[in-house]
Amino acid sequence: MKFFFPDSQDQVDPSFDFTTEQSPEFRVRQRDDRYAHEVLRRQAYDGLLVSKPIVDGFSGVGGKYTLAQRHRLYRLGVRGFFRLDQPHWSIRTMGDCGAFTYVREPTPPYSVEEVVDFYDGCGFDFGVSVDHVILGYDPTNTSDHVSQWRDRQQLTLDLAADFVRSAANRRVRFVPVGVAQGWSPKSYAAAVDVLQRIGYAYIALGGMVSLKTPQIEECLEAVAAVRHRGVSLHLLGVTRLAHVTKFASYGVISFDSTSPFRQAFKDDTDNYYTRERNFVAIRVPQTEGNPRVKSLIRAGRLDNDKARDAEQQCMKRLGDFDRRSCNLTSVLEALARYSSLIEPDRDRTPQYADFLESAPWRDCDCGICEKAGIQVAIFRGTERNKRRGFHNLHVFSERLSAVTGSERLEQAQVLV
Repeated sequence: MKFFFPDSQDQVDPSFDFTTEQSPEFRVRQRDDRYAHEVLRRQAYDGLLVSKPIVDGFSGVGGKYTLAQRHRLYRLGVRGFFRLDQPHWSIRTMGDCGAFTYVREPTPPYSVEEVVDFYDGCGFDFGVSVDHVILGYDPTNTSDHVSQWRDRQQLTLDLAADFVRSAANRRVRFVPVGVAQGWSPKSYAAAVDVLQRIGYAYIALGGMVSLKTPQIEECLEAVAAVRHRGVSLHLLGVTRLAHVTKFASYGVISFDSTSPFRQAFKDDTDNYYTRERNFVAIRVPQTEGNPRVKSLIRAGRLDNDKARDAEQQCMKRLGDFDRRSCNLTSVLEALARYSSLIEPDRDRTPQYADFLESAPWRDCDCGICEKAGIQVAIFRGTERNKRRGFHNLHVFSERLSAVTGSERLEQAQVLV
């Protein structure tokens, strides 16, 4: 099972100073900052997925790339831009249209030719056809939205036919990937059947992010009944680690997800991964940089000097604890004091004690924890949070290998 990590221009500054909370004065982000595959000791994902809306935006909606970054991507190509051409890496690239970003639009904001230009011009290995997401699930076909869903499905199939035709006429270098959108097992199977007849050997199933696992399995079972021998499936945005072996039995060879990374700073409890379990990260928000804390100070509900002193005590004792010059009780007291000021209704002391006693970063060999130490365990600012997210990608890859077997990097013929 291949894992593609979606790009959102997430990088870390290897020269960031955790004491001063600053980057070097002459730091240039594109030149100096590093992607996950550049700082992790082992390859954590099999491919990068890059969405056109993230790069270019659409209809007045800006992307996440600056003008300089867009020009650099188009000039160097996707492999040069992400610095992927290294002898010890085997990372493939996939481009898609990021249909969730324009789900409220009546039609996709890109033409087939624009998308083919993007994929071929940037040198992607795989290119996903233009699609329109269907947000809904109704196996009974009784929803008032079924008519609209049918229109979106047909539009997606028409665009897929145009896409593969354009790719063939232009003799592109990427492998076309057709998208199947549906709202039920039967409708997904019907879409896959059409895409196969169009000529696709690699088909992505979209719109499944919000579905429950049994619903996904129902759809995959229906698709498996019509899937031709040699046709492979990709799940767009779906991460269900405990079920990947079952998914593979239906013909799924790859998936993409940001969940392991985003949980580092978006989840309430599962922030730091280990092979056995997840831990809650230690929250020490910056009094001068955290919007919620600044809001409390401006509203007069929090004394700035008192909060700043409590914050500094937390950081000092955490650092001392990592150097083994401060005991656990002292750290927990400092954390409880700061937490009582900024989050009086929430006591995370038991979870913090559990994490600090285990101190899993001390034994982690991801390539980040050895350098950052306890800093990777602290929920505080983008440099720490993204490092923790990169660490999670490393652990997620190990978990995936444990579930699917170490041969997962060799199993999908279409990706070789």
